[in-house]
Amino acid sequence: MSEQKDRMLRGELYIADDPELVADAVRCDALLARFNATRATDADERRQILAQLLGELGEGTVVRPPLFMDYGYQTTIGPGTFINANCVILDVARVRIGATVQIGPNVQILTPTHPLDPEQRRTGWEAAEPITIEDNVWLGGGVIVLPGVTIGRDTVVGAGAVVTKDLPTAVVAVGNPARVIRRLPAPGA
Repeated sequence: MSEQKDRMLRGELYIADDPELVADAVRCDALLARFNATRATDADERRQILAQLLGELGEGTVVRPPLFMDYGYQTTIGPGTFINANCVILDVARVRIGATVQIGPNVQILTPTHPLDPEQRRTGWEAAEPITIEDNVWLGGGVIVLPGVTIGRDTVVGAGAVVTKDLPTAVVAVGNPARVIRRLPAPGA
């Protein structure tokens, strides 16, 4: 493994144009091109491509194309999850999507960060922070999840919200930045 890929996987500053990382991104692009060219009747083919692309793919998960990612292998998706069209998952850091998650169209899950120091940015340094979306979360259309965020189990994030910090379990959050507007009852209550 190259030094830059190792640094990226450890969550440290790294240079993205490292040959091994470029090869990983090219592989991802090729798999996504195949996936995004499939038709609704190609469910088995879609699943086979996603199984090659992702770090883990849960049983019964459905992802509608087009899908856009950096690497693919940094993302795990639990069983029974549904991801609608035009999802962007920039998985420079790990992205963990739990079971029975509902992700609306045009959602962006963004792990990359960049140094505030202009010289570091100019010379190509970047980093990333992991994102966790726990079980049974619903992200409405157009939600943006920023680096380092964890969204708690059973939480609903309203359409167009920008999630800049962790959200607790079983709440409704809306707005930019997303803020909790109410608590949800415990399951079965």
